[in-house]
Amino acid sequence: MSVPSTPGSDVVVYWRRGCPFCASLFRRLDRRGVRYRRVDIWSDPAAAATVRSITGGDETVPTVVVGPVRMVNPSLGAVLAAAAAHAPDAVPSSGSPGGGDRRRWFGRRSR
Repeated sequence: MSVPSTPGSDVVVYWRRGCPFCASLFRRLDRRGVRYRRVDIWSDPAAAATVRSITGGDETVPTVVVGPVRMVNPSLGAVLAAAAAHAPDAVPSSGSPGGGDRRRWFGRRSR
């Protein structure tokens, strides 16, 4: 579930229902505690047009906009880097919940 973003610190993820790449990105952003806004391109014709303008005519999702940065099917690292540079309020500090170290979790589980 997305967390409402605050004005001036928007991470916008354009998506559509049934997109496994969108679902994966949402899970990773949620785990890291990133605040973002979801925009369903099937429910919002203007959003679909925005995505087409970014992708060169396709409706490829997820398409992510962070300030001046436009990304099509980006990695989590690319979104985090763009957010840190252009929407720092959307990214929790390194000590925040959700940014845990998997190695520690797996290490504890295997003991």
